[in-house]
Amino acid sequence: MDKYDVVVIGSGPGGAAAAYALKAGGKRVALIEDDLWGGTCPNRGCDPKKMLVSGMEVVERNNQMIGKGFSRIESIDWPELMAFKRSYTEPFSESFKKGVEESGIDAIEGSARFIGDARIEVGEDVIEADAFVIATGQRPSILNVEGKELLLTSTDFLDMDELPERMAFLGAGYIAFELAAIANAAGSEVTIIHHNDRPLKGFDAELVGSLVKAYEDKGIAFAFDVDVESISEEGQGFSVQGKIEGAQSYSERFDCVVGATGRIPNVEALDLENAHVEYDGHGIAADGFLQTSNPAIYAVGDVVAKKIPKLTPTASFEGAYLARRILGDEAEPIAYPPIVSIVYGSPKLAQVGVDATEAADHAERYRLDDRDITGWFTYRRIGEPVSKVKIVREGERLVGASALSSQADALINHLAILIDSGIVRKDLDRMILGSPTLASDLSSLM
Repeated sequence: MDKYDVVVIGSGPGGAAAAYALKAGGKRVALIEDDLWGGTCPNRGCDPKKMLVSGMEVVERNNQMIGKGFSRIESIDWPELMAFKRSYTEPFSESFKKGVEESGIDAIEGSARFIGDARIEVGEDVIEADAFVIATGQRPSILNVEGKELLLTSTDFLDMDELPERMAFLGAGYIAFELAAIANAAGSEVTIIHHNDRPLKGFDAELVGSLVKAYEDKGIAFAFDVDVESISEEGQGFSVQGKIEGAQSYSERFDCVVGATGRIPNVEALDLENAHVEYDGHGIAADGFLQTSNPAIYAVGDVVAKKIPKLTPTASFEGAYLARRILGDEAEPIAYPPIVSIVYGSPKLAQVGVDATEAADHAERYRLDDRDITGWFTYRRIGEPVSKVKIVREGERLVGASALSSQADALINHLAILIDSGIVRKDLDRMILGSPTLASDLSSLM
């Protein structure tokens, strides 16, 4: 039987951040992984998605300049783009594991299950530890309808050898919007099917409406208020059957159907009951110190039941915090900075801090500034068709922002820094920044 100071279950960003910091702090650490080393993000999540997004961005940037010296790009060479993506993802897991081992962390492959309050089993091996960190993340949720086995997932989409001509995405969250934009830029005919008429419900409704309009202008179709009832094979394709709100039936045929109806925590295989760890369908219950109902067991990342966005940088932040906590260097509960959320669509949608709805509900406290900045030089020079920003202030300080444009991901990070650091307009006025850039626009937004 092996004994460690800390065992981390799951090698994604949260688990890896904790493991490396704990090892650096002098602990004997084991890192356990039952799938691809490095977790979802670099293997079948945000990193490969961003590599495909890079192709979408080339098409988008070019097509914004039609009539200004450029001709329309109608499609992407998908196999070449996929080969580019695989040049990153295929060697990643092995390289990551090698790095873990070279750091002095024991890398253990296999599925872990608890057999006691401070003991797990991996294969035939039993392992004890003073503390455990659960960082097993999430996986795609499969819509429970007839024919659900015919659905592809985001994992399948991100590794397609050929892109189908006609695709449907079930759901209207981050994943559906991002993958639909990639497929559309690559030349597929795309439809997003959603059970109500409020896509991306965590984002500003007005900006989401503008994003939907931008998608429709690109040829992406939306089927709202459709309750999907079944998926069936039809010839060489698949038929989506359902009911539109009321009694009207819905039936469309596609070459493939991708389920993008959310993600669920990876908890079932852990046998958490044996360790007296509480959890539900949203994930593992953890307190402000990321401690579970078992004092020796902690949880970080997407597997935790929490209201804040389940994002890669959030997991990394939690892993680093938890390492300090276990090492005795952190006495306070975790305190999150403003968390940036981005939909890598076409255009991009991003937000941070206090949103427009909260600002409107508390008008006595906040001031909301809603701007269409499409005509600003930063956006005009690249033929940007739509650029909108909402700024929320409390007194002179910026406390929240939302943005819609092809540059929204970079802009929102600038704004997050202003929010977190408390920089106000007079501070920006004392700076001489490279111009014209997103950074040089900040003082005008303030």
